[in-house]
Amino acid sequence: MVARAMPNHPFNAPQGRLTHITVRSDALAGNLLGDPHERRVSVYLPKGYDDGDRDYPLLVDLAAFSSSGLKRTAWRAFEETLPQRIDRLVAEGKMGPVVLAMPDAFTRLGGNQYIDTPAVGNWATFLTQDLVPALEGAFRVRRGREHRGLFGKSSGGYGALVHGMLYPETWGAVACHSGDIGWEWGVRSGFPELCTRLQSTGGDPAAWLENIWNRPTFKGSDFHCMMLLALCASYDPDPTAPYGIRLPFDPYTCEVDEQAWQRWCEHDPLVMLEKSASQQALSALKGLYIDCGDQDEYHLQYGARRFVDRLCELGIGHVWEAFSGTHRGTDPRMDVSLPYLYAALTGDE
Repeated sequence: MVARAMPNHPFNAPQGRLTHITVRSDALAGNLLGDPHERRVSVYLPKGYDDGDRDYPLLVDLAAFSSSGLKRTAWRAFEETLPQRIDRLVAEGKMGPVVLAMPDAFTRLGGNQYIDTPAVGNWATFLTQDLVPALEGAFRVRRGREHRGLFGKSSGGYGALVHGMLYPETWGAVACHSGDIGWEWGVRSGFPELCTRLQSTGGDPAAWLENIWNRPTFKGSDFHCMMLLALCASYDPDPTAPYGIRLPFDPYTCEVDEQAWQRWCEHDPLVMLEKSASQQALSALKGLYIDCGDQDEYHLQYGARRFVDRLCELGIGHVWEAFSGTHRGTDPRMDVSLPYLYAALTGDE
């Protein structure tokens, strides 16, 4: 399948209604970053929602690192908002109407991996035990996992895939766009850059972060190093350290602590896939979609290929799409994944 190009600016207004709810979560309270535990969620209700009483499938979008669900509805030159994209796909007959939830999961470290951690917050619990019930209480969405889909790109794609492996009782179908898979190349290769940047503060990640936070602007390279520190706080946090950050390497020699690295790797989808519980969970999904560009700047295509090869060996059903492209500008890929999720959740009705 080929995603539709978007050469012209979409001037049409969304056909449905955009609203917002605030979800208060005890699971996020007390996180070591001091981030708020009340979170805003943008919700797009399809055209006709206010004129009837039908229930709709629920799709939840997980934002990429450095982004938020709140950004998904913002105007951008020559690009569709996510509600505009869904409206078009519905108008083209490629999918039916859905309720779309876009939670704000931004953190002080610049993003989220959507797992439970005392440093960043118990985000998996927030999604499964706080967000879903709040949406079911506020909107006419179909009840039950078989009517819920989760999707995202990059960190959001990782979150969707991991939730498919860990929370099969919550999600019926997932789509992972350029997700974090295979950390030998996608993550560990970034340690020397981070180590070098931390030299400015004597190897102290908290001091480096505080310097960055006090600057008037951020650089792209700042976000990349901040992302690696966010991974430190997610995959192997130290609750006694400032912001919960534990480095997996010596800040002077960059020698990797292999025991710490193994704790990180327990969260790598490639490692998780070898667990029988993960295999059973993925096998139970109504739909599993994975894609990645062949020129991904983080080399995630290699982990994705290994993951998909292993799915084939295990006989786990899925859709895999390799495309010509990089880690950026992948929103058109949703022209493929969103209709796929809709069909998986509704049986094409």
